[in-house]
Amino acid sequence: MVTGGGAGIGRAVAMLCAARGDAIAVLDIDGKAAGDAAAAAMATGARAALGVECDVSCEASVALAFEAAAARLGTISGAFANAGIDAGGFLHELSYETWKRVLDTNLTGVYLTCKYALQQMLDSGTAGSIVCTSSPAASVAFAAGAAGAYSASKGGISALVRCMAVDYAKYGIRVNAVVPGATETRLMWANVEPSAMPEMRRRICEEVPLGRLASPEEPARAVVWLLSEESSYVTGSHLVCDGGILAKASISV
Repeated sequence: MVTGGGAGIGRAVAMLCAARGDAIAVLDIDGKAAGDAAAAAMATGARAALGVECDVSCEASVALAFEAAAARLGTISGAFANAGIDAGGFLHELSYETWKRVLDTNLTGVYLTCKYALQQMLDSGTAGSIVCTSSPAASVAFAAGAAGAYSASKGGISALVRCMAVDYAKYGIRVNAVVPGATETRLMWANVEPSAMPEMRRRICEEVPLGRLASPEEPARAVVWLLSEESSYVTGSHLVCDGGILAKASISV
């Protein structure tokens, strides 16, 4: 089960899981993108694939999506709670509606995805794996600023991952987070004017120790490892895949 699977890191995870023969449910608020990703997963080698339009901020939508996936694919053993948005703004200027939309999608969306994944796993006695998308913004403030809502949502996800890991370890259910850095996705440029993108990309590449943005497949490989039995003794962790951002002091001298 992959939320936000119609594009970016979510789609890359779906394709990597498909290549190893998994059955894939792709959830996305864009139903066409979800369907296209499911079709691509089948072409890549998925045992079965289903695309579902789903708004992760709405419990009824998430419940129906999980019900449809279970009916078509069976009980899930792995979930990637990944859907998210970024709407910037300094806090004194940020509307309540924008704050709520970011928290509802990013944090409540992860809660709902995990809630229904856990219910299925517990009901079936499945020892599964859940991975949530956090961010360096959960640990440090972005130098450009105006990311209070996004940072708060990702900090909440990181705290929730630790709690779920402890709560569900006794059932054999592992819960971890991936922490992607600057990645070439639509979300990366959500608050950047197209005309400013070349200069922004240049500046990011100067600041990231590895000197470039990640492709979506790079953090996706970290997610697939956390979903697999190769990480069978890993829970409550944050797998950082950020090109060295969090390892670097903020002063560039």
